[in-house]
Amino acid sequence: MTTNPTSLDTLNELEARVHDLEVTARNTGQNLDAAITPLRAEVDRLRAAHTPAPKAALTRWERVQLARAPGRPTALDYVEHLCTEFTELHGDRRYGDDPALIGGPARWQGVPVMLLLQQKGRDTKTKIKRRFGSANPEGYRKAVRLMDLADKFGLPVVALVDTQGAYPGLEAEERGQGWAIAESIRRMLNLRVPVVNVVIGEGGSGGALAIAVGNRVLIQENAWYSVISPEGAASIIWKDASKAPLAAEALRLTAPDLLELGIVEEVIPEPTGGAHLNPQQAAHAVGEAVTRHLRDLMAQSPADLKSGRAARFRRLGAYTETT
Repeated sequence: MTTNPTSLDTLNELEARVHDLEVTARNTGQNLDAAITPLRAEVDRLRAAHTPAPKAALTRWERVQLARAPGRPTALDYVEHLCTEFTELHGDRRYGDDPALIGGPARWQGVPVMLLLQQKGRDTKTKIKRRFGSANPEGYRKAVRLMDLADKFGLPVVALVDTQGAYPGLEAEERGQGWAIAESIRRMLNLRVPVVNVVIGEGGSGGALAIAVGNRVLIQENAWYSVISPEGAASIIWKDASKAPLAAEALRLTAPDLLELGIVEEVIPEPTGGAHLNPQQAAHAVGEAVTRHLRDLMAQSPADLKSGRAARFRRLGAYTETT
């Protein structure tokens, strides 16, 4: 199936409006059914036009749109479904706290772990507060602090990745954004505990890789993972962000592509139409996959975990030397 990008944009806008109205009704107790009902009907009509095609027929750009769908489960949504005893730890002990990258100890389906979460936000207000999951340097330094604690107490690390990239603002650069990302990558690479990563939505550039250097990297069926977003690539190559669908095809950034290229170990299936249509079913699939990989890795020695992780990333890519 090939889908008109304009109609997809309309569907996404309507879903966002419905989601915001539902959040407002839930938080304020107002009865907004008169506004929500006709919007839901139009959303259902547009969804029906987009979901009948087989999953394999979706274009790469359509999968990118599903990764951004309003109402798609966030990292904290998965924590609520799958974890108990989550205690969020704050601050990098240098500058401040970053709400875009959060974490702390928890029990993942009964298994004690250290969580690292890129949190986009659930509505307009929280998305702005969390900068749509784009972390500042203090977020990555907080991640390093949590990794240190995980190593100290022998806690496996579970990291849920969902960002278009690290925050690109001037203040982030002034506080050492590139250095903080590099330090986070180095620290995760040297952990002596199991590390399982899941790309649950968007995985953009070094902002995602900073907490994705795992023994196992998994990805949800309609998530994407790439060195750059389609819009960013289109702006650089064609000087035109509207060519993002073309860039998505060239980048080969979808879950099936990444599995074929050996970038990820497993693609986690989503409900028909995307994780946002059945968050509970999506959470069950993520929980089962992560728990399975955790139990496998927990049988390995610290030395094997560290060396295996390094070997995994050295195997990525292919090159030819010429003289």
